[in-house]
Amino acid sequence: MSNKFRKFGMVELNLRQEMDAKLLDKKIELIQWLSTLEDSLIIEKLVTFRKEETKDWWDNVSDEEKVSIAQGIADADNKKMKPHSEAKKLYEKWL
Repeated sequence: MSNKFRKFGMVELNLRQEMDAKLLDKKIELIQWLSTLEDSLIIEKLVTFRKEETKDWWDNVSDEEKVSIAQGIADADNKKMKPHSEAKKLYEKWL
């Protein structure tokens, strides 16, 4: 592996570690805030939010989307796929 790629890997690792540290700081800040929270309405909203966020995303997908996903999986299983370059050309105006 060249030094260029090794250096890039270290920069990426350092950035990831900094992001992890920032996320940990935010978590600790939230825990501290939550531990002092007295407003039962906000606590109930947080509990509801947590329940909603832990639901399986599949339960929120429409039947039409489920059919489309199943078709895509079947196409992939049957090797009916297009190269990334073709997909990029087709969808580039939305990317």
